[in-house]
Amino acid sequence: MSLSAAVRGRTAATFGPPSALPRLCAAVVVAGVAVSAWAPYDRMTWLLEVVWVLIGLPLAVWTWRRFPLTGLLCCLLAVHALVLALGGHYTYARVPLGEWVQGQLGLARNPYDRFGHLMQGFVPAILVRELLSRTSPLRGSRWLAPLTVCACLAFSALFEMFEWAAAVVGGHAADDFLATQGDVWDTQWDMFCALIGATVALLLLSRWHDRQLARLAG
Repeated sequence: MSLSAAVRGRTAATFGPPSALPRLCAAVVVAGVAVSAWAPYDRMTWLLEVVWVLIGLPLAVWTWRRFPLTGLLCCLLAVHALVLALGGHYTYARVPLGEWVQGQLGLARNPYDRFGHLMQGFVPAILVRELLSRTSPLRGSRWLAPLTVCACLAFSALFEMFEWAAAVVGGHAADDFLATQGDVWDTQWDMFCALIGATVALLLLSRWHDRQLARLAG
């Protein structure tokens, strides 16, 4: 039996409760989102930023027994959730850590938004890779990496359209969510950062990810 078939066969079975690592990741995410919800700069901006976490975490818990995730992916998703929560609390243009980096490097803008979009490619790359490896014949295929990057770019483009819709509906009230900081090329930079993030994730983590997928297959 091939490894991909073994993974699909096992994910069709019933799994026991999650190990300590996924539980810890979930607890950290819940705590981080709760703290970020305390007196954010703008409540609507906070909601727009963390809505992915509010949807994704319950979905992961609900599907865990039939489709548990690798430990690597759990950790990456938790880190990404904290990045979103921090950006939602302060707005991306006002995150203190980004302001410190801006001052240290003499940048024209707060770079936290760029970092957020790097993560928007880096973490979904491993998520998409895991889904494709476990639910399709693409595991081990030369098409796995390019299709993963394409999926990440598609998500980045979808997110930019989501931001555009928020700007149309909210007008100037959406400025904090867009975090363009006066850059007319902000949309293109955001998608480019997602492309770089996805590519780097595949180059750095693919072998580690494969070992975890093999372990999950038993």
